[in-house]
Amino acid sequence: MLAMRAGAIAVTSVLLAGAGATASAQTVSRFDDGSFEYPRATASSFTELSAGQAIGPWQVTAGTVDLIGAGFWQAAEGDQSVDLNGAGPGAVAQTFTTVPGATYTVTYALAGNPTGAPTLKTGRALIDGQDYQDFSFNTTGKSLTNMGYVNRQFTFQAANSATTVTFASTTTTGPRGPVVDNVRIERCAPCPTCGNG
Repeated sequence: MLAMRAGAIAVTSVLLAGAGATASAQTVSRFDDGSFEYPRATASSFTELSAGQAIGPWQVTAGTVDLIGAGFWQAAEGDQSVDLNGAGPGAVAQTFTTVPGATYTVTYALAGNPTGAPTLKTGRALIDGQDYQDFSFNTTGKSLTNMGYVNRQFTFQAANSATTVTFASTTTTGPRGPVVDNVRIERCAPCPTCGNG
């Protein structure tokens, strides 16, 4: 099992054309703000954002999403989180520097908007437009004060010096989708005996 380097590599935003878009020629830096803490949404409320708008270093790349303010519901980390369905399914993405050939681990907290149907919220995590992990969350028994976050994780090998991670909803029945928070991306330490990055 690969040991992970401590400390999340954390970014600046890049305009992306869609949920699976890759980096453009704009400035790219370390991965940042995995808990969606800036800008601040109105406390005990939320801000709906559309494709082309930014949440700090994240770009809304499809549909609409809701940036959930402090006190609206329980966050997994910090005060804020993102509902991947605003008026309908949406996606958020961030492009960050990577070392080609190196292996990275993506960890994130997953829940679902518990205020209405459907009870099963679905989505996917993508790297450079490729589906790396489908996810689902059942909101039965969950509430605004007990969101029931679970941790999800996957690994990828960087192909380029910039990589785009995307979280996209596949819940197509309007608002109230999967909720993502506390996204962390860490480079795995090189394995001296197996020759990987």
